Amino acid sequence: MAKIGDIELGEFPLLLAPMEDVSDPPFRALCKEQGADVVYTEFISSEGLIRDAAKSVQKLDIYESERPVGIQIFGANLESMLKTVEIVEKSKPDFIDINFGCPVKKVVSKGAGAGILKDIPLMVKLTEAMVKHTHLPITVKTRLGWDEDSIRIIEVAERLQDVGTKAIAIHGRTRAQMYKGEAKWEPIANVKNNPRMHIPIFGNGDVDSPEKALLMRDKFGLDGAMIGRASIGNPWFFANVKHFFKTGKHLESASIPERVKTARRHLEMAIKWNGDHAGLFETRRHYTNYFKGIPHFKEYRLKMVTSDTKEAVFEVFEEVLRKFS
Repeated sequence: MAKIGDIELGEFPLLLAPMEDVSDPPFRALCKEQGADVVYTEFISSEGLIRDAAKSVQKLDIYESERPVGIQIFGANLESMLKTVEIVEKSKPDFIDINFGCPVKKVVSKGAGAGILKDIPLMVKLTEAMVKHTHLPITVKTRLGWDEDSIRIIEVAERLQDVGTKAIAIHGRTRAQMYKGEAKWEPIANVKNNPRMHIPIFGNGDVDSPEKALLMRDKFGLDGAMIGRASIGNPWFFANVKHFFKTGKHLESASIPERVKTARRHLEMAIKWNGDHAGLFETRRHYTNYFKGIPHFKEYRLKMVTSDTKEAVFEVFEEVLRKFS
């Protein structure tokens, strides 16, 4: 039974990864319905939150139906991170996650995200200060290291645990790899199998099939799988993994009416939460996967991602129902 503090997550929980412009409340709701055990907000800039930047503040929106939910924050300035904790607490998440893994240049250049992997003592100091500053459990998401020559993840995990971190999710790539090459899970398993470790270790990176989730559980012995890119436009991924664990078989692909219904609901919720323009734009990245594998679909997908009004996209959904159902 995996736990974050006192929060029970069940046996081998499936976690929806925090993904910028993806893990918003509408998408989290859909993944939760399909079996995601834990969800995270998009990562939130500590500096943006302190400045009261509208986009950062909006990311604090969480709903009762999605618990347990973690709010993920990033930053490298101790004072700012502690102020951020106080702001985040008011949203009443179940836990606060620190992003020590984002490889994007604009984050790393400020020493935040994966940038902090070049300064492990600061990483530990920030984490310890945050643990002491809140009653909420603090968790961490990180990578194996800055590059192949600086992988110290076993030591890093021990030190994070020693200062009070309640769970660690590890992406099986270095910062230098970005998202290229294959994620390595052996080093994550080495952290889990370290007899000094007693907090949950979740694996992240390339879990793109139920078979891989099973490998992560049974071969590598991790405490849970964090699912990122495989879930985009495919909230059914979580249900499929759970079905596979029980039966050894894949669920049948969602029917065309089910795909249209889900894509429509997603767009409706996104517009309600984020307004017409942003709601329309944010859901576009999902359409390729919502309608993956349907022959002769390119024309309709193109219309979905280029339509400038919600009415036009809803009309394309109706066309798809008429033509493919």
